Amino acid sequence: TERKTADRKDSGKEEQKMELNLGDKVVYQIYPKSFRDSDGDGIGDLNGIRKKIPYLAKLGVDVLWLNPIYASPQVDNGYDISNYREIEPTFGTMEDFGNLLAEAHEAGLKIILDLVVNHTSDQHPWFQESRKSKDNPYSDYYIWKDEVINNWGSSFGGSAWEYAEERAQYYLHCFAKEQPDLNWENPKVRQEVYDILRFWLDKGIDGFRMDVISLLSKDQSFPDGPVIQNKAYGSYYAGCANGPRVHEFLQEMNREVLSKYDIMTVGETPHTNADEAALYTDESRKELNMVFHFDHMHLDYDENGKYATNRVPLVALKKVMTQWQDKMHECNGWNSLYWCNHDQARAVTRFGNDSEEYREISAKMLGTCLHMMQGTPYIYEGEELGMTNADFTKIEEYKDVEALDIFKDFTERKGFSKEDTLHLLHLKSRDNARTPMQWDASENAGFSEAQPWIRVNANYKRINTENALADSDSVFYYYQKLIALRHELPIITDGVYELLDAENEKIYAYLRKGEKESLIVLCNFTDETVEYEVDESVKAERSKLVISNYKDAPEKFASKITMKPYGAYVYYTK
Repeated sequence: TERKTADRKDSGKEEQKMELNLGDKVVYQIYPKSFRDSDGDGIGDLNGIRKKIPYLAKLGVDVLWLNPIYASPQVDNGYDISNYREIEPTFGTMEDFGNLLAEAHEAGLKIILDLVVNHTSDQHPWFQESRKSKDNPYSDYYIWKDEVINNWGSSFGGSAWEYAEERAQYYLHCFAKEQPDLNWENPKVRQEVYDILRFWLDKGIDGFRMDVISLLSKDQSFPDGPVIQNKAYGSYYAGCANGPRVHEFLQEMNREVLSKYDIMTVGETPHTNADEAALYTDESRKELNMVFHFDHMHLDYDENGKYATNRVPLVALKKVMTQWQDKMHECNGWNSLYWCNHDQARAVTRFGNDSEEYREISAKMLGTCLHMMQGTPYIYEGEELGMTNADFTKIEEYKDVEALDIFKDFTERKGFSKEDTLHLLHLKSRDNARTPMQWDASENAGFSEAQPWIRVNANYKRINTENALADSDSVFYYYQKLIALRHELPIITDGVYELLDAENEKIYAYLRKGEKESLIVLCNFTDETVEYEVDESVKAERSKLVISNYKDAPEKFASKITMKPYGAYVYYTK
């Protein structure tokens, strides 16, 4: 299988080249476990994805990002990898992956995989050997200490240090105790990782999304971290995020591996601001094509962090998005544009309005606001349908390790009621994004013939792809048009971004400016009708409506416009 796949790559190399022309590309993120089950075990799989290639091609996206598909005990849904060179058996086989890759390429779709190399599973052979003794070849593949040397806490609760009796030492795990952190200070570890990269790239994949890549380099003094968000332990970010050697490591990775292939790379970089991101994405530094930041994801946090009832303030959102638009343009970098992913709540629930009256119209508005910006848009599975947060009512329905830890911490240590904590999980749990893709109104939403690994949202009979494809005014076809516009209008990729009316609490207005043409983008983030007057500096001798989520939108731009609830209006002007 590996030989045949490699042959396919070689024979079709010219057609498969990414050429790093990311400007008009749109990425669709697939959570394999929840996308489509083909074999009736209640778990999504590679053949399920393959069956839906025509659907993805119809949407018009260019690249598919698959969350981890490697062998894993599934403690953290695949982000705990036990073998990087094997497919997780519940997802299929390497032959299945080769067939998926070939059919995707035939349909004009690229595939990027999730690279998880900050940590492995504790079931990985490297760790199994490392924990045996202090003097075996793998002893320093991980980070071991004789005692707990700082106050760091794990992202999923408890200390970030776990005792191993075999070595009589503690190992570092920034995430679950089953996810020990690799020691990137060890050059052997780095070479092992580069071999893994080559293994997959030689199969013909088109790049990587790199999980928590900003955490690879640990400050070797391992300083205590601040205790934030009323947590029981200090934050490990103080000694891990954007560490002293992270750029050296990524430049080495680029030099030895990434630069040898025509691929795209995007790094997940928690606790990285726009200035720091410039170092990762500036083309001259030869590290990554782009990064995911979280500045806009933190705007609705409260004193307890992510699990809060706040709504994102629009003025603050505009400030963050503008900072990133401006900085990436200034540093010759590139933006990743997203509202949601597998770790976040559903976009229409969090940023829009998921009521029956406004769900579709606000989903379209959010798509418009994001897709008209400069960067690469990422669509998370179901976003193109306006899928909403889960409707779980019991803690037993949640599967995510983070959600279960939060429920225990908030109810037992912080004194929250079970009802209030369940409400917070409804708003922010990662499981909101992980409920099965809603394909049709049949049992289990057409996801599986068996009971799914996590419950389907009860609104699947109303919100599903079958209904969307039958309705020419659906969110699906609106997203299809947004994607087509990015392919057709160079101003969307090349125009300079300029924010208008920064302090307006209801309207997000901005320009995309070229030498002789511009786009005017107007988005109403409220359920009110707003009489809006565009800044007097914006002139348009000739204009036409490019896209709107209201059929009766004015065909020509006017400085005064009546903006309906969650209305989106984009005008091309000269």
